[in-house]
Amino acid sequence: MINKISPRLVDAVSCIGDGASVMVTGFGDSGLPRALLDALIEHGATDLTVISNNAGTGTTGLAALLAAGRVRKIICTYPKSSGADVFRDLYKARRIELELVPQGTLIERMRAAGAGLGPFYTPTGYGTPIAEGKPQQVYKGRGYVLEEPLHADFALVKAYHGDRWGNLTYRLAARGFGPVMCMAARTAIAQVDDILPLGMIQPETIVTPGIFVSRIVRKDAH
Repeated sequence: MINKISPRLVDAVSCIGDGASVMVTGFGDSGLPRALLDALIEHGATDLTVISNNAGTGTTGLAALLAAGRVRKIICTYPKSSGADVFRDLYKARRIELELVPQGTLIERMRAAGAGLGPFYTPTGYGTPIAEGKPQQVYKGRGYVLEEPLHADFALVKAYHGDRWGNLTYRLAARGFGPVMCMAARTAIAQVDDILPLGMIQPETIVTPGIFVSRIVRKDAH
């Protein structure tokens, strides 16, 4: 019987080891899997590479993971969003590495990884420092830069409803990067508001099929 439910949040993230690459959903605070991030801090994994849209805000969630000294490198689009004081201080002290990726390029790199595709050309970043060291081409008068698919060992995802097979739905803007990160990561771990009995989620409302999800846990399963 397929049952991907973890009894506790810390059990759900127990497979994340030192040095892992971890995708984290969220557009600011919307869609941020705070419960899983707190569990990851408790679990103790370190030397992590985090892939996210931003670098955390305030002192909780992703910012708390950074403040705990668990992140070696972050790959993101908006590292200096409002309230990103923890990242700013770490970066100024040279205690964290940064790879800056335009938002559209970031999600397309993840989509390519999830779809099993190879590198692709995009006009975004052509002729800028972002393109340094990457192949560049001009096609029909327009410049393009070659970008690589972006895989990860794990994805931490905030969803709305799930079932024991790992099928997921999302709520409004919290959907964000969730579907593509589940596909791009080798192991996707989802926190949900509720775990429903199998068959209670209508097939046409499932956004992320369970085949892309390895573990599922309620957000209050402490």
